[in-house]
Amino acid sequence: MPLLKNLAAILILPVYALASQSAKCLALQHSLHLQNTTILNVTYVLAATNVSTPGVCQSAAPVTAAPLCRVQFVINTTSSSAVHAEAWLPDIWFGRFLGLGNGGLGGCIDYANLDYGTSLHFAAVGSDNGHDGTDGSQFLNHPEVINDFAFRAVHVEAVIGKQIVQTYYGAAVAKSYYLGCSTGGRQGTQAALRFPEDFDGIVAGSPATDFNHLTIWQGILSHYVGAPISAAAPSPKFLSPDVWAIVSAEILRQCDALDGVVDGIITEPDECDFRPESIQCIEDTSTNCLTATQVETVKNVFTPLFGLQGELIYPRYSPGAEADPSQSQIFGGEFFSITENWGRFAILNVTEHDFSNFGLKAVAFWDSINPGGIATFEGDLSAFRNRGGKFLTYHGRRDPIISSTNSKRMYDLISHTLSLPLLDDFYRLFLIPGMGHCAGGLGPTSFGQSNGLNLVNDSSHNILLAMVDWVEGGIAPATIIGSDVTNATRTHCRYPMRSVFNGTVFVCE
Repeated sequence: MPLLKNLAAILILPVYALASQSAKCLALQHSLHLQNTTILNVTYVLAATNVSTPGVCQSAAPVTAAPLCRVQFVINTTSSSAVHAEAWLPDIWFGRFLGLGNGGLGGCIDYANLDYGTSLHFAAVGSDNGHDGTDGSQFLNHPEVINDFAFRAVHVEAVIGKQIVQTYYGAAVAKSYYLGCSTGGRQGTQAALRFPEDFDGIVAGSPATDFNHLTIWQGILSHYVGAPISAAAPSPKFLSPDVWAIVSAEILRQCDALDGVVDGIITEPDECDFRPESIQCIEDTSTNCLTATQVETVKNVFTPLFGLQGELIYPRYSPGAEADPSQSQIFGGEFFSITENWGRFAILNVTEHDFSNFGLKAVAFWDSINPGGIATFEGDLSAFRNRGGKFLTYHGRRDPIISSTNSKRMYDLISHTLSLPLLDDFYRLFLIPGMGHCAGGLGPTSFGQSNGLNLVNDSSHNILLAMVDWVEGGIAPATIIGSDVTNATRTHCRYPMRSVFNGTVFVCE
């Protein structure tokens, strides 16, 4: 593949060349003159180290991919909004640009993947998505900050980032790529929809598409378990971690073997018709079982959310995902924080709001507001496809934050909109059994989707390198191979193919 060929040609730069590169880097402080952009700082990072970082998200970030030129800058997107960003420009560059996304409602430059991208000799750029921090408080009375978050930050980081790259290397970007997960997955999808010229290849994991409905569903899920919970007024709907463990064990008893092997992983949770009545307390039994109220709670959780007119709002929570530790963000007894922040500061534009009666009546209103066009649930990717763009997405089937079934919905929406039964020529979705939100979980769930997650320099095991092969070599990934810490592997299938156990290993059919 092209990347491997280039990696084989790397040479150690002599001392005089490093000095020249440093001077070239530092000169950017005064030589870059970009529209609506101010260069805040330029440093040449000679060797692996930790660098200090601005903002409230973190105080330092490791740089392992040195030597590189670090450019910190701010783009004024309007008179009332700005995007702070960084470009990391490695001395050894293969002509590739990598834009990065964000997570949650942040707010935080993705330093881990700046380092990852430059380690693979991309010129990498990440931004704060238009505001500093992890919550939505800066959306209040600032619609242009919401616009940065909803669609504009990744676009301007690509436009300005490429100009910085061209100035530094004296050559235009040959191919441009994007990498992000969760909110970053939604941002990548939005980039393909709104700005199809920005990227040649997009890797968008666990995408938070259909965003308004997603956040409504998350909030309603937390209400199902009685949130907000207080010690003084415990809710009969609430399930403690010990009770959830009882539920998870019963889900595995009923559904683990559906894929042909009992391994603690539910390969296809959409096929799991879980019946919690089987663990309802009966007669004098009161341990290792659920009350009738808790059974009703569990039924609600594992039922799709339908609107007041019977329309589907959002798919159900995936059986098996409740066993992931991050489920406590929704089921831990607090009203889900992202729903609260988005509802208060972006939808209602108020400082305080009582969400105790939050429910389906919110759907029509949130849809009518749709701040910044945040929904990201459109299927017309024709412009991106027609210019040759390639899109890879993946989603863990044990994701406790975003239902992986929604990524099937997105695929089917695009298929229907473009009247294409299969999207294989430009769009491929990989569903990852056992994986949690973006990473982790059970089994071989690392495939180069982020820094530290199986950095195998092989496109069959690394989804970012697979994208490079697809864009530059025309070799589309038929499968992606995941690994775990023991070096065990599993082949993951592209939708609508299925992962089937043949008696020895899982294969795609």
